[in-house]
Amino acid sequence: MMNVAVVGTGYVGLVAGACFAELGHRVTCVDNDPKKLEVLRGGGIPIYEPGLEEMVPRNVQAGRLTFTSDLAAAVQGSDVIFIAVGTPPGGDGSADLRAVTAVAEEIAGALNGYKVIVMKSTVPIGTGDRVKAIITSLSKEEFSVVSNPEFLREGVAVDDFMRPDRIVVGASEERAVDVMRKLYRPLTREGAKLMVMDIRSSEMTKYASNAMLATRISFVNEVSRLCDVVGADIENVRRGMGADTRIGEEFLRAGVGFGGSCFPKDVRALLQSAREYNVELGVVDAVFRANELQKQRMVDVIQGDFGESLAGRRFAMWGLAFKARTDDMREAPSITIARGLIAAGAEVVAYDPEAHETAHAVLGDTIQYAADAYAAVEGADALVLVTDWAAFTSPDWERVWALMREPNLYDGRNLWEPRELTAMGFRYRGIGRR
Repeated sequence: MMNVAVVGTGYVGLVAGACFAELGHRVTCVDNDPKKLEVLRGGGIPIYEPGLEEMVPRNVQAGRLTFTSDLAAAVQGSDVIFIAVGTPPGGDGSADLRAVTAVAEEIAGALNGYKVIVMKSTVPIGTGDRVKAIITSLSKEEFSVVSNPEFLREGVAVDDFMRPDRIVVGASEERAVDVMRKLYRPLTREGAKLMVMDIRSSEMTKYASNAMLATRISFVNEVSRLCDVVGADIENVRRGMGADTRIGEEFLRAGVGFGGSCFPKDVRALLQSAREYNVELGVVDAVFRANELQKQRMVDVIQGDFGESLAGRRFAMWGLAFKARTDDMREAPSITIARGLIAAGAEVVAYDPEAHETAHAVLGDTIQYAADAYAAVEGADALVLVTDWAAFTSPDWERVWALMREPNLYDGRNLWEPRELTAMGFRYRGIGRR
């Protein structure tokens, strides 16, 4: 068992803290938000992430997981301190490191012996060196700085942490590597691969990984647009591509574009880092631009069918969160689609199993929020699928038909079978589907 402090109880920090406690370590999570701490101490979860609602209370009850606002006490009682605060994009796309810098300064003031300080937040290349310089200037105590980027997918983050593809550790001192090996031993003992490298390579690995996944998504979305024109079916093309072992099937599903807290932010930050070093990343730049076009494309297709003005039209929207199994609305394609339809004069009625509250914080009362999926489609001229929740896979199509004013379906995730629906009389439009 090790004593671990995790500074920041956002998405990354809470998942990491809960999972380290589940692995048997004693974890103290630190946050400066009293309301969030009150929720967590009471066994509640401030975010929606499957698995956390059982894991957090279980480990709190077992005494392995505690929550506090006292950063100094947490640092002094820990062997390893994770920095997991937010690094939101600034106006130029670069990561805002003010929270990271402030936490590093506080850690420096609290050190009481050798500690391993781990960057878990997604940060630009060179941040590890910056954190080391800050702490060195403020403390005489021994410490090591380590980069340990997260590769968690929202909706399955707990599984990703407990059964990782790889654990990347960037460190320059063997002493720190030994601590990280001990920390992750419960996972490596089960076969998880721990990869040790220098800090800057570790920082770059995070950005490069997300940029590559974003590239695959934008690539298949661009191909889907060509499929629309030439009469090909992107689902057939995707299957044919994915059968090549050099390519594989992952992240080759056409849709309404990617969103969330990682891909858009990390692509922007990587581009900004490249600009700072006078390096042109033409492919990565194209990925970002292609994704913005893809988010708008659904609105363009709808206006192509209905006309530029959508006044008097009612659109049902199934799904608001950027992906299923989360309530995260950051950079969600639903925002672009809803605002585009509203700007053209349409009325939008949406349903999402989890994201109504987070969506309202972004879209307010510009859209209506239905109590269930069928209430959303009542009287609708079209149904637009935005998020591929499992509950939307096989709805009662006869009921949907009876409730809608016009039987128009816009499948933004290629979730449904076109032949089945057109045989029923629906007018179906997918993403690059015949």
